[in-house]
Amino acid sequence: MAGGRSSARSNSSRSETVGEHCRPATAGDLEDIANLAAVLVEESADAKGGRIWSSREARPAPHLDSYQALLDRADARLVVGMIDDVVVGFGAAEVEELRTGDRLGVISDLYVEPRARAIGVGEAIIDALVAFCRDQNCVGIDALALPGARETKNFFEGHGFSARALIMHRSL
Repeated sequence: MAGGRSSARSNSSRSETVGEHCRPATAGDLEDIANLAAVLVEESADAKGGRIWSSREARPAPHLDSYQALLDRADARLVVGMIDDVVVGFGAAEVEELRTGDRLGVISDLYVEPRARAIGVGEAIIDALVAFCRDQNCVGIDALALPGARETKNFFEGHGFSARALIMHRSL
């Protein structure tokens, strides 16, 4: 789930910022990532669809353990977005094997602090996750945006994503 949109840039501009703003996460980043993940869940829980998302799709607490497990997997990538060596965002992608044997990339997490949005950090994160999925020979990439999260939807659409399914829900 993405937590905000960054400004659109040309492909050449984005490729120049990837090295400056994004790198693979390390164990030393896990506390920062866990803190950002807690903010993501808190911000999203009250949004339309957020209550179920936060208890179903969001990575389970304790976040440190959840993200450590990603670091240990060859079929997953955890990255951090940075400004002046300060972690201001993160993203995670995992590879799922489909019944056909094809591989599907799933962006399970993408969050950038509000003060760091619209300056290229989100673009650097998503570019790194897309590159990972491409290197893993995925046939495509899924990502989730909550209903009404127009900035998130626009962010993903600006990077070539389009809706392939809608999840309908009825509260009881």
